[in-house]
Amino acid sequence: MGKVDHLLADTGYFSAGNVTACEKSGVEPVIAMGRQPHHPPLAERFAKVRAAPKDPTPVEAMAHRLKTPEGRALYALRKQTPEPVFGILKSAIGFRQFSLRGLENVRGEWSLVTMAWNLKRMFVLDAAG
Repeated sequence: MGKVDHLLADTGYFSAGNVTACEKSGVEPVIAMGRQPHHPPLAERFAKVRAAPKDPTPVEAMAHRLKTPEGRALYALRKQTPEPVFGILKSAIGFRQFSLRGLENVRGEWSLVTMAWNLKRMFVLDAAG
């Protein structure tokens, strides 16, 4: 499948341990460190990025990377890859949480949810064609 270069994740996955583990395995972490406002002031959006800290910890290096235009563009890729799928399942099917406990049961429930979504899509696409 190829080599993993970056890990894109939201703030729920942020921890110093996760950032350090990524760095040790040669993966560049791009993990949100907290909730960011949707519409920051223009002065803040276009402010020059400060120089990278000297001899930074993995967390400091990632924090600086997230403030650069390249880091922000990389983090924005999350919006077009996995995130829409979960939003669609929440909105279109109303799936918000698992009803069962245990990994095997959750896998089975997830299979049913995704199968229901795929059947719904096939029905819609067949009617459109």
